[in-house]
Amino acid sequence: MMQIVDLRQLDSRSLENLFREETQRWQEELRWDYRPSIDLVRKFVDSHALGGYASVENGRLTGYGFYVLEDRKGLIGGLFVSPKHPQTATTQRLLTEMLGALRATPRLERIEAQLMPFGAELDPGFLSQHFRVHARQFMLLRLNEANLIGKSLSSGLRLEQWTDRAFQSAARLIQLAYANHVDGQINDQYCSEAGSLKFLRNIVLLPGCGQFLPEASFVVKPATGDPLIAMVLTSTVADKVGHTTQVCVMPGYQGHGIGRLLMEQSIQVLQKRNYEALSLTVTSINHRAVELYENLGFHTVKTFAAGVWQA
Repeated sequence: MMQIVDLRQLDSRSLENLFREETQRWQEELRWDYRPSIDLVRKFVDSHALGGYASVENGRLTGYGFYVLEDRKGLIGGLFVSPKHPQTATTQRLLTEMLGALRATPRLERIEAQLMPFGAELDPGFLSQHFRVHARQFMLLRLNEANLIGKSLSSGLRLEQWTDRAFQSAARLIQLAYANHVDGQINDQYCSEAGSLKFLRNIVLLPGCGQFLPEASFVVKPATGDPLIAMVLTSTVADKVGHTTQVCVMPGYQGHGIGRLLMEQSIQVLQKRNYEALSLTVTSINHRAVELYENLGFHTVKTFAAGVWQA
């Protein structure tokens, strides 16, 4: 019989088997070294400061999930159930428990979740809880198979490598690029300059999305002036594996090949550094982006749901 326990009653040692299985899934299916993320989870579990639940059957931990609170928003940060146990029922139960706890939080207005499924689909659970669900794709490119056409930048624009001086202008770019875009519905940080800046600091300065790689990250500016009109940001997520954490182009400049040029620049740097693969995620309804990535040689290795609940 399944029991649900509060994550704050546990220590990380009791979760080690699950951590090991989860890390193996990320490596085998996505070529992603998930150990730095697990290290963060382990730290917060041991401080008894992480909201969430674990499932227990016959005295064994079979799964866990956790969430964080940010202003008036809840974010489900992880959910994993061992493939050695009934995954669908356990996943649904853990998701229900976390959503119940979040909805009971005073003044909570929004819940977001982007969870990678390993053995159990999450869409039915989100839909049953009145979430809006957006299909997303995890795509992978074998760098020795990249289809590069040597796109050049049009006159009046210049390409530069990323520097931290670009933070503020990059945040403004994200806000404008995702105005009225489906990704702004999925991640509300994109909807404000302050939120976009917080998002940028997370992917550039913190290890939540790999180790940031400035050598493979670029911005495009007008020939005169500093406001960014496009950028690509890249991280290392495993030995010889990169991940595109952000690529966006200012409205008005879209549709002119700037996004492809930025991706090709990043790919070329990774090739010279003997990387073997590059991954990214994209929302399926963003057909133009999906087509661009497929033309570059990316293929979809996993689909997942991005769920949003609004009070």
